[in-house]
Amino acid sequence: MKKRILVLCGGISKERLISLDTGKQVANELKKNKYSVITCEPDHTLLKNIKLFKPDIIFNALHGQFGEDGYIQTILETQKIPYTHSGVIASSIAMDKEISKKIFIKNKILTPKYIKFDYKKKTTNIINIIEKKLKFPVVIKPINEGSSVHVHICTKKNIIKNLKALSIYNQILIEEFIAGREIQVAIIGGKTLGAIELEPKRKFYDYEAKYNSNAKTKHIIPVSLDKKDLKKIINITRKAHQLIGCKGVTRSDFKFYKGKFYLLEINTQPGMTKLSLVPEIANYIGISFIQLIEWILKDASVNR
Repeated sequence: MKKRILVLCGGISKERLISLDTGKQVANELKKNKYSVITCEPDHTLLKNIKLFKPDIIFNALHGQFGEDGYIQTILETQKIPYTHSGVIASSIAMDKEISKKIFIKNKILTPKYIKFDYKKKTTNIINIIEKKLKFPVVIKPINEGSSVHVHICTKKNIIKNLKALSIYNQILIEEFIAGREIQVAIIGGKTLGAIELEPKRKFYDYEAKYNSNAKTKHIIPVSLDKKDLKKIINITRKAHQLIGCKGVTRSDFKFYKGKFYLLEINTQPGMTKLSLVPEIANYIGISFIQLIEWILKDASVNR
């Protein structure tokens, strides 16, 4: 008998629409394959729905704050029902770009240099600080958002304007801009699923490039790397996955520039939309969408 699956999606983060799309794709595929499925928002009805539906597994299709930062994972642990993707600690670490970067640096994983900008401190000489420590252009980004939400490439001319636009956050990262190729690697259960290269028509692989088909981002698979470089990026990805303590499927985002791989971040809950990369990588090596979903479900557990 097929298991009962509760697909958790939606939420209140800036990635809500992507989460709803991921949840829809997963739920529809499971229903086509005769699973008993309900979709549920992470709101006041969640615990009631869990009690009524009695799921065997909870598929966490949430993205962004409260969904992949350890918050919902803490709640799911209290229910003692197996759930998918990474657990409380790994999720919270991976979502915090500063903490994860500190772990990368400590373990000799190359990542773009950065400084933390605190809006409360009212720094007046930020341009001088950037020129001294990083040099322009730079990338500014929230510490705990995903999907390239509010990420900007900044020059000396527009840095102040863009910093003001991100003042809704208490703190952000200002990171050195790394040119070069965009390469992403997927891990499933500690094993390499594969890699994909992206050629965005926009300035970089931002929110629009990721989720808008009209952005016409070119997906290149297999990635053109020699055996030595391919082995290197795979080893870095596995190392990062293990260091953070991730479970299930993850996707690591890299820049490849002048023979060096720079790890930007690790995503503990990659999207499962029609434009998402992990299903595309899986499909390339002969793993169908339902097979990928079923592997994720089989990996589900508590105490993650």
